[in-house]
Amino acid sequence: MKNILLLLLFFININAAFAQAENDLKIIEKPIIYNQERIDLSVEYLHKRHNIVTNSPTIIPKIIVLHYTAGGTIKSNFNYFNKVKIENARKLNKDQSLLNVSAHYLVDRDGTVYHLMPDTMFSRHTIGLNYCAIGIENIGSKTNPLTSQQVIANYKLVTLLCKKYNIQYLIGHSEYTKFKRTPLWKETNKNYITYKEDPGNEFLVQVRSKLKNLNLKYIP
Repeated sequence: MKNILLLLLFFININAAFAQAENDLKIIEKPIIYNQERIDLSVEYLHKRHNIVTNSPTIIPKIIVLHYTAGGTIKSNFNYFNKVKIENARKLNKDQSLLNVSAHYLVDRDGTVYHLMPDTMFSRHTIGLNYCAIGIENIGSKTNPLTSQQVIANYKLVTLLCKKYNIQYLIGHSEYTKFKRTPLWKETNKNYITYKEDPGNEFLVQVRSKLKNLNLKYIP
């Protein structure tokens, strides 16, 4: 009887340790510039692109969008997002707004999570949905697929965000155009569309398999 009790206690402790490990998520605060110029450009974007008139570039998160960066490192992608205005080379995007692209979170290949801006501040990362979407960028590309560590980090981060906000959808950037003919879509230029492959179907399947209990929607 004593051995059985010791065995049960062992398994309880092991399960508790695993649960603790699953809940632990170290987030490093690494804020990008969100100065008055970015605020003004964000407010302008909300008005011109989403037809939302406001004095404050804040959002009420309903959607989480998973991305990959298509290359680079934490340093290079942080430096890119840290610029307030978009580069001239991205002409299609620049024609719609001078505001640079960005994201709320950036996840390194070892699963380290960097928090770039407050969750409820506006970020330009997904056409038509920016006004209600939290963006999570992952270091990787089609030729350098996202890692198992990033799967775990995204699972933990999404779980945490769903505890804080009324998140209804979890989508990949490759899926955002499915929302075009729904009430959630707010883009005033019907021709402003870019087609994406990130973050990769296998990555999405793996992250979603860990989040089944949250009953998040993936299609409108």
